[in-house]
Amino acid sequence: MLRASLRTHTRRYISAAVAVVIGVSFIVVTSLLSDATRAGLVAGVEVPYRGADVVVTDVDADEAARIVDRAERDGDSAAVLGWTPQKVRVGDRLFEDRTDVGGIAADPDLRWQLLREGRLPDGPGEVVADVNAVKGRDVAIGDSVEIGTGRSSVEATLVGLVDTPSASIGAQLYLTWPDLRGLDSDLWVDSVAYAGPGSSSLAGTLPAGATVQPRDEFVEDRQAELTKEVNVLAILLLVFAAIALFVSVLVIANTFSILFAQRARDFALLRCVGATRRQILRSVRVEAVALGIVSATLGLLVGTGLGYGLVALAKGALPSGSMAFPTPSLRWYAGALVVGVLVTVVAAWLPTRRVVRINPLAALRPDDSTSVHTGAGRLRVLLGVAAVAVGVGLLALSISASNAVAMVLGGVTSFSGVLLFGPVLVPALIRAVGGLLGRVAGAPLRLATENAVRNPRRTAATTASLLVGVTLTTAVLVGLASSRSAVNEDLDRDHPVDLTLTGTDAPLAADVVDRVQAVPGVSSAVALDGAVGSISGAGRMPLVAPSGTDGVTRGAPGMATPRPGDIWLPDDLLDGLSSGGRVTVRVDGRSAELRVRGGSGWGEAAVVAPTTLARLTTTPATWAVWVRADDGADAEDLGGDLDAVAQSADADLVNSLRERSWVTLQLDILTATVVTLLGIAVVIALIGIGNTLGLSVLERGRENALLRALGLTRRQLRATLAAEALLLSVVATVLGTVIGVAFAWVAVQALVQRAVDAAPVVLPWGQLAAVIVVAGVAGLVSALLPARRAARVTPAAGLSLD
Repeated sequence: MLRASLRTHTRRYISAAVAVVIGVSFIVVTSLLSDATRAGLVAGVEVPYRGADVVVTDVDADEAARIVDRAERDGDSAAVLGWTPQKVRVGDRLFEDRTDVGGIAADPDLRWQLLREGRLPDGPGEVVADVNAVKGRDVAIGDSVEIGTGRSSVEATLVGLVDTPSASIGAQLYLTWPDLRGLDSDLWVDSVAYAGPGSSSLAGTLPAGATVQPRDEFVEDRQAELTKEVNVLAILLLVFAAIALFVSVLVIANTFSILFAQRARDFALLRCVGATRRQILRSVRVEAVALGIVSATLGLLVGTGLGYGLVALAKGALPSGSMAFPTPSLRWYAGALVVGVLVTVVAAWLPTRRVVRINPLAALRPDDSTSVHTGAGRLRVLLGVAAVAVGVGLLALSISASNAVAMVLGGVTSFSGVLLFGPVLVPALIRAVGGLLGRVAGAPLRLATENAVRNPRRTAATTASLLVGVTLTTAVLVGLASSRSAVNEDLDRDHPVDLTLTGTDAPLAADVVDRVQAVPGVSSAVALDGAVGSISGAGRMPLVAPSGTDGVTRGAPGMATPRPGDIWLPDDLLDGLSSGGRVTVRVDGRSAELRVRGGSGWGEAAVVAPTTLARLTTTPATWAVWVRADDGADAEDLGGDLDAVAQSADADLVNSLRERSWVTLQLDILTATVVTLLGIAVVIALIGIGNTLGLSVLERGRENALLRALGLTRRQLRATLAAEALLLSVVATVLGTVIGVAFAWVAVQALVQRAVDAAPVVLPWGQLAAVIVVAGVAGLVSALLPARRAARVTPAAGLSLD
């Protein structure tokens, strides 16, 4: 019976198999993209901990030393990630009064610094330097380096130059642990990376207050900390998983809904000739299990190939190291297989169960269960209202609590309610649109409108896939546009200047601007006049006044210029001062009382308005240079080149471009991944609407043949089917756009505003218009093959179809 059924309904089962393959593939691709994206998002954070099993935090230097001793005693490995500021001399000259000195692990698996030149230390008495920290310093491998002062100082030989690709940990020089411990017994410890069998029992040997976390958990927490407590990884994985599961279940269920609605008459006839309910249900279950297993297995293979191909494309488009080839997850693969088989069985069993429970003669009549005049129809509407209400409540909760889980659950629940309304809502919208356009387009469109609304369940199922695709597309496009706008505004406010050079003890030389401008990667540079002033509560520091800096600062013009009567002080120099308080500023015997504003992004100087500086001094000099970097300039390399200029000019360099570049890279990785996933969802939507439309045309073979017999030409039939597809596409697109914008607004309120205050909702009108056009064209394209097939069937052959 199984083989006979598959042979009889081959075309229908191919469509069902395609739906299962697509759904399972989407889950697998989501898994692989999520893993690759995770590697990219945490790359800058994870680097120092890649060889570790656990990470210990909240320990001091003595406790860190005991952890290292324990690791050596037990045959494990431990690396202390911390640093100490020290005075450093290279040869007979001063390198810097305050140089951050960190440690380098003895175990090669825990060494995260990338060797650029020379070699790494083999033992005490050897040191390596960050390659960007020594640019322009006349430092070479083999130089003698004195670190610290007095009896605790360390004499070492520079044996190599390294790069330090970490977003949260770094230093300028790196010593082995024995030298670092001897240099400063009270160094600041960020964390300890621990590897080895003893990591499982490490927590029980540490003092109260110490925290031990698995490496991946620690990295995600640190990444969330760097992104203002928004755990991008958890949210991304949750949203991707929900989208993959929801779309897959919907595509499979819709296809089987139409497939078994077409077979309802067959089942009823089998009942009439003596088949029992149990026999029919058993045969359907066997068919569904066989089809589900074969299709789901094929989906795993297709999804794996597609996932790795998309990751390879993304790796080529993003900077090196932004993404990594993923490791297949057995849990995701098992889940995809179970979803494919289980949803296939349930989707096949439910409509069949409904058919076999009613009288066979009643099953032969048209299905009106979606009508609001029937009990089933009223129940469907009631469930839809309840689902929308619960979903809206969860979405409101997600906004008030900034909860991603509530947001995803609310979105899925409310959207499910819309789908339950589908057989009532979609035909009503089609009837309204068709009525307006039918007066202009003529008989084919009016006929298409009547065809589209004749079977509400079929109409709703046909539009469901495209509705999902458009909703996802709109929500993601609006969400990405809003997030980028909000983050860029926040970065412009916090880091208005990419890099700054500020004089330390004397004004800058006249040629410093030209030297800075000559550095590769510099777009523009402007010198700022200023003077040294004494600020009550903050001490002496340079005062600079921005003038003509709109070309180098980011954000709106004038954003980096204080108002007269204000003084901007770096946050780390405020000490006991409070923003909004008043200080007295004295320069060359003149004084002014100014209101304090805290901030960052303009270097180690106070910033005042040009009119304020003119009140305080009549002999201003060049005390700072503000720099705008070229788009795409490497923050580390540019910072190293400008640091060489700053050292020769006796100036301090502040590199705000580093943090801006890191945040921008995170957004680029997220955007690339989400757009890739979105592209797959859209393809699924297009295949889904083509699949269901093809099945609906197959189901309506007799209807189309009767229309042909009554005088409808092949061309008119093709036009009618194309108009029907266009109507379905327009309605699904408009409805999906409205829902998608609403979901994006919720996401901005619940998640983006948690990281960026007052984040606006930005509507990318051009992209949204493109979505509408593409959806309309896709609807027409999806109708081409079914319409061509229907038009080729002669009226006599169509009327004789079973």
